[in-house]
Amino acid sequence: MTGKEVRLKRLFKHSDRLFIAPMDHGVTVGPVQGLTDIPAIVSLIWAGKADAIIVHKGLVGQITDYLGSDGCELIVHLSASTALAPDPNRKELVSSVEHAIRLGATAVSVHVNLGSPYEAEMLKDLGMVAEQCELWGMPLLAMMYVRDGSRESEYDPDKIKHAARLAEEMGADIVKLNYTGSKETFAEVSGAVKIPVVIAGGPKMSSREELFIMIEEALEAGARGVAVGRNLFQDPNPTHLAWVIRQILDNKAARQGGMNITIINF
Repeated sequence: MTGKEVRLKRLFKHSDRLFIAPMDHGVTVGPVQGLTDIPAIVSLIWAGKADAIIVHKGLVGQITDYLGSDGCELIVHLSASTALAPDPNRKELVSSVEHAIRLGATAVSVHVNLGSPYEAEMLKDLGMVAEQCELWGMPLLAMMYVRDGSRESEYDPDKIKHAARLAEEMGADIVKLNYTGSKETFAEVSGAVKIPVVIAGGPKMSSREELFIMIEEALEAGARGVAVGRNLFQDPNPTHLAWVIRQILDNKAARQGGMNITIINF
């Protein structure tokens, strides 16, 4: 068993479905609601049994109490840009696989915006990071978004399917994508690659039920997990929401006979 296989088993620590909580948003948009106290929010999400969290390198030292065999696995995000930039979609590498190893990471992640004028540079970075991941036995999560200026493109099934295949061919071990909006079209996406596909939680939704429906549909269409950020860390009760998502992923909870999943006891 290679080091990468060992680390992938650590990521899928609760079941064969992966639950990631991305909390790298502070670099892009600052200390928004839910991310003003990183150790506090990580402790709440850890209590709800998320598998892994994504943060930038500078925050790792604040959350070591919630990482490891009894906590969340650490994914260090290597890409960055800010909402203040002339082109926020231009992601640059700000850390390395080697540094993530020194921090104790179980995996690293890289963000690519397809359709951006700087797409080629981001693809080059993804490819080079993938080679470093192979060298060090480190799993790579590719966050692949279609950002060509059209809102429709971000959820276009053919373009998202292309993004998934691109991630696989560049050497990613897991790919994070937007949900296309229907089980039928997302089944085409998940069926286009052999690597695990996880869906992005996306913008803050109007209700938990909306989030649950999206997760259940994606799982039925072949998704292997979720990466829920704002909908989780901005929820009034992140621990309970994380726990319910964990139950959905592990097939221990489902809506039956119109039952609202949010009333399941915690």
